[in-house]
Order: sequence, then C-alpha cells, then structure tokens
Amino acid sequence: MSQKLRIAIPLGIVAVAGVAFAANVSVGNLSSFGWESIALICPVGALGTMLASKMMVPRAVISLVLAAAAIVLLGRAFCGWVCPVPVVSKLRGLFKRKDAAAVEAETGKQLDTAPLTADERAALKASCGSGHTCASCDHHKPADSRHFILGGTLLSAAIFGFPVFCLVCPVGLTFAFVFLLVLLFGHGDVTWSVVLIPALLLAEVVFFRKWCSHLCPISSFMSLIGKANRTFQPAINDEQCLETAHGTACGRCAAACEVAINPRHPELGTAATECTRCRACADACPTSAIHFPLLARKQAGTEVLLDDADRGASRGAAPVAGAAAAAPDLDDLEPETIS
Repeated sequence: MSQKLRIAIPLGIVAVAGVAFAANVSVGNLSSFGWESIALICPVGALGTMLASKMMVPRAVISLVLAAAAIVLLGRAFCGWVCPVPVVSKLRGLFKRKDAAAVEAETGKQLDTAPLTADERAALKASCGSGHTCASCDHHKPADSRHFILGGTLLSAAIFGFPVFCLVCPVGLTFAFVFLLVLLFGHGDVTWSVVLIPALLLAEVVFFRKWCSHLCPISSFMSLIGKANRTFQPAINDEQCLETAHGTACGRCAAACEVAINPRHPELGTAATECTRCRACADACPTSAIHFPLLARKQAGTEVLLDDADRGASRGAAPVAGAAAAAPDLDDLEPETIS
C-alpha cells in the first residue's frame, strides 16, 4: 500500500498543479508554492535567491525556517513521499530486464543463506580497526558528492546573479513539462521548450541513475539539516525479528532500502538520518518487525538463538550477544543504493 501511495501522492500534486494552471488559478508548484497571502519557495532556491540578490528576502527566510523545521521533525520524508523525481525515474525500470535475484527479492522469497559464523563476525568487526565505530568504515568513507553539488549551486548563484540550478532542477522541470503540455494542447503554443525541457528531464532522471543519492543539492540540504532529526526513524522489535528471535539470516530490510540503510545492523549501512520514511523496509519485513515510532527507545541487546548447525559452524567460539550476533548474508552487508 505504501508503495502505491508514494506514486499516487506526487502524481496527484503534479495533476493538481496542472489543473490549476489550466484553470488560471495561481497555486504554483513544489519549487514555488503560492496561495493568496501564502508564498513559499524551495529552500535551495531560497538560498540561491538571497545569494544572487546579495540581500535578505523575507519570503526566502520564512521558507528556509519552515523547511528546516519540517526536516528536523520528519527527516527526508519529502524525498520519499512528495518529490516527483523518484516517480519519473521509475520510467527507466520499464525498459530494464529484471534479473532472477531482483524478481526473487520483490516476491519476498526467503533467501537460502546461512548466518555468518562467530569467526566471520569477529573478522568483520576487526576490519575497521580498534577504537573506531564502524559505519561501513565511516572514517574511510569518501566525501558526499551531493554536498559539493550544493556548494557549487550556491556559489554559481552568487557569481552569476541568479539561481542557476533552478534552470535544471528536475522538480521544477517536471512541473514545467506539465505546464507546457497544457499550453500545447490547450492553446497550441509551440516553442523549443517543448523539446528542451523533456530532454533535460530525461537526461537527469534516466541517464543520471544516481541523481537522488549522488547529485541532488536539495537532498544534500535535507541531509545536513536532517542530522538533527531523531523522530520517526525505523525501529526493530527484537521479539519479532527473524535474526534476533530465531537466529535466521534475513537482510530483506537492508536490501529494500533505497538509501542503503541497514535497520538491523546500522553500522553496516548509511546513517539513519538519511531515512526517507518510505516504509520499504517495513513492507519487506516478513514478520512486520519494523515500525516508525515518534521517538525510538534504545533496546538492550538480545542474544540471538542459533540452531545446532550454526553452533557447530562456530566450533566453540564465544557467543556474541546483541543484534549483530546473526548478521545477514555477505551479499546483504553492503546493499546497493537504488536511485
């Protein structure tokens, strides 16, 4: 259900904006929303506008404050539920042949894998060196490319005197394309924009496969502000989780996450503050062990129950307590980011 809603909501917003434009009702779009005395603009566009004009713009300041408050409360939920770009990017999936592994993952079939042995888990923990908290070797991670794009976006606005990124923003291009269709079929207006805007949009969301996770400056802005977020993050009920309750390898939540978060083993994936609240992990969980509380409480580690075969594989190794005692299969340790 949540997957269908994630498609229906952005499409509904685009449709409403298109109908309003055709009816000559001023509501704007996600890049610049306006209704009577209410006027808000995209936070990155707001920053770019102020840098370009070299002055404080009240509407831009209000937009920034409201956007920051929403991000602190909801994290990157905009990316998961409102932004039309992920929906448009699904177009490339229509032309991609799914391999057997992807089909198996989507149908929810149990992977025939065994948990890591105690020796393998110890080697994994030691690989980052002692005295460090591993988050996929966080202290060795390359810099986030989105932040460089955000910096370049703001710098270009200051240099050229107008928000350059707004010309190529896929969110704005999506609405511009809809408005062009309205003009084309409603008034017969034909300009080069009818070709240029769809071409730019297709280039960004179809050919730039990692736009959301590697290039989007809006995503970067939300990521930086979202570090203060502590609400509605995925939490796991250890009494229901296959790994902690039964010692069974699973890893479906990590494989389903579109931003490479591993809810069961957070040290092996992206930081939880990157969560878009898309609920893909909750939908993928076979025991419905994942929920999104207002404030998650830290749970004491639960010793994982291992069957006789797993005990024999570890050959007398000391039992490992906590959620990581039965880690997912090696293929699940570094889930591929789905953009």
